[in-house]
Amino acid sequence: MNTQTIQIAPVRKSIIVAAAQAHAFDVFVNRIDRWWPKSHNIGEGTPLKITIEPREGGRWYSSHENGSEAVNGHVLAWDPPNRLVLSWEISAQWKSDSRMRSEIELTFTAEGSKSTRVELLHHKFETMGAEDGKTMRDTVDGPMGWSGLLETFKKEAEA
Repeated sequence: MNTQTIQIAPVRKSIIVAAAQAHAFDVFVNRIDRWWPKSHNIGEGTPLKITIEPREGGRWYSSHENGSEAVNGHVLAWDPPNRLVLSWEISAQWKSDSRMRSEIELTFTAEGSKSTRVELLHHKFETMGAEDGKTMRDTVDGPMGWSGLLETFKKEAEA
């Protein structure tokens, strides 16, 4: 019997934002609709609003012009303005799938009164299986993935 467990390297990103810690956290969660690209959605049709419900157990989802909603994940840990952990319930085929349970952990660390280090760890790709997990990992680590998203977030937080 083969009991080998696959391991897929996590994605780690870090960015310094010229904004106070509480503001950076607030922009990430409560203004995600202003910085998350509408092209990065898994629902049907154009998303009207992207929401992270601000509590443990809250949904991270998009509402669409046709009345539908698409769940990206859920809030697994809620510790404003220090830490946020989200599940990523999206398949390698870019469909909402609650069986997919990789995780995104964000920490917000004050580096002075007007600067915050935001560190992102996206891991547990193994929950998707070897092939799909590696595909998703490579995609979110690419230029259209977390690096670009964090830059877009930074612009909104510093505006």
